[in-house]
Amino acid sequence: MESNMTIKKTLLASAVGAAMTAAAIAPAAQAETTLSMAYDADPVSLDIHEQLSGGILQLSHMTFDPLVRWNQDLEFAPRLATDWEQVDDTTLRMTLREGVEFHSGNAFTADDVVWTVERLKRSPDFKAIFAPIDSVTAVDEHTVEFTTEKPYPLLLNLATYIFPMDSQFYSGEDADGDPKDEIVKNGNSYASRHLSGTGPFEVTERQQGVRVVFERNDDYWDEESPGNVDEIVMTPISENATRVAALLSGDVDFIAPVPPNDLERIRNDDDTQLVTMSGTRIILFHMNQERVEAFQDPRVRQAFAYAINQEGIADRLMKGFATPAAQMSPQGYAGHVDGLEPRYDVERAKELMAEAGYEDGFEITMMAPNNRYVNDAKIAQAVAAMLARINVTVDLKTLPKAQYWGEYDDRVADMMMIGWHADTEDSANLHEYLTACPDADSGAGQYNAGNYCNPELDALVAEANLEVDLEARAEMLQQVEQTLHDEAAFIPLHWQDLAWASAANVNIEPIVNVMNFPYLGDLVVEEE
Repeated sequence: MESNMTIKKTLLASAVGAAMTAAAIAPAAQAETTLSMAYDADPVSLDIHEQLSGGILQLSHMTFDPLVRWNQDLEFAPRLATDWEQVDDTTLRMTLREGVEFHSGNAFTADDVVWTVERLKRSPDFKAIFAPIDSVTAVDEHTVEFTTEKPYPLLLNLATYIFPMDSQFYSGEDADGDPKDEIVKNGNSYASRHLSGTGPFEVTERQQGVRVVFERNDDYWDEESPGNVDEIVMTPISENATRVAALLSGDVDFIAPVPPNDLERIRNDDDTQLVTMSGTRIILFHMNQERVEAFQDPRVRQAFAYAINQEGIADRLMKGFATPAAQMSPQGYAGHVDGLEPRYDVERAKELMAEAGYEDGFEITMMAPNNRYVNDAKIAQAVAAMLARINVTVDLKTLPKAQYWGEYDDRVADMMMIGWHADTEDSANLHEYLTACPDADSGAGQYNAGNYCNPELDALVAEANLEVDLEARAEMLQQVEQTLHDEAAFIPLHWQDLAWASAANVNIEPIVNVMNFPYLGDLVVEEE
């Protein structure tokens, strides 16, 4: 169907001037329906197991398919798995969709699921999530069984993160003699440059930091999908004002995220639409106890927590488009503790610093991204200024997301910002990745840049993950949250709300969700 949607080929050149000259989109071949979209950053890799991040998971939903996925009501919807059955307390059997092909033309079978899970279990970022899976077996071409050593209540949650990969495509060696299935963090590998999934779009062009072009998979299995977009041109625009200007001028058709300062401006524009919802992504700072001896003293960590004005950040910097946080688990999560409130009190912070012997303060380094979370750089600047009130001198450095994550993995600063959405929509995931004792072998604490370690809490989370009594499990996870709060294991800031905006004829409302993984394969662009 021919769309009348205008795609301006001189994207951003006139509307936003020199700020986008280096990243201007060159003319692309005209497709029947082309969507021009701008995110704050592009995916750092095409290897969907290289990094556990929102950007990679957004890419996964565009180019692969999960076994099951969440719908907007947070219920499980079948995708490459059409049916599932809990055979016994430790065995889940899944029936796989037949007649599905990867972009390469290879047939999708149970062997691809087995291969994918085995690869996930050796990914530094994903191995902790999949540790409960003891084995996965191909019963026949279209049936797999997952087994766990002990009962595990979140197997279907894990299935939303299993995007079967093309095992034949990724097997063997590349031209340099390196394994095609090699996982290289922040590096160059075959999988980081080549992609073969089952998803609605194929990657046909990629210029890191400039643009990614996706074309519709003509052989996509989901014939019931309403999606009518044949081509997507994704441009990373890190500058908020530039991204909004591109939408309002008609140079792009869909943007995310929408900065809080521009919500009303877009809402009042007749040619655009705005979709918002409460978010569950926690934004926080870690305090590295291995780099800074003072951070080993809980009184110092508590002083930092008292010095930070979460409500002020949410009100003034986020314009109310965030919920101030005093814990990781948002309302509705099993581990959420009612009554935990931000504890902003500068005088109490000064008292704690004095009690710990640091009345005169000390110097630290701080690092944050400047294009990953809403107003991330400004938030970091505000936190640095607040810490100055307790005589802490902060050397702050902000970096684009593509450069930041390598530095984060290397823990190069004393305080580092991260945002996290629970991959299993469960409180345990937050602890497993952000505050568990770091363990490279298991993957626990993979993003714990504070090196906080409390083995008793790790054991309690492990026990909770085997507890099928949901009320008892919630009590355990709430105990974890309370202890993390009492020990000031990290500095929580807020849960970031979500906002997307598009041209009026781009129907984004049905395809966005609280996970912030837009299902672009189902996107409908209406004729103007």
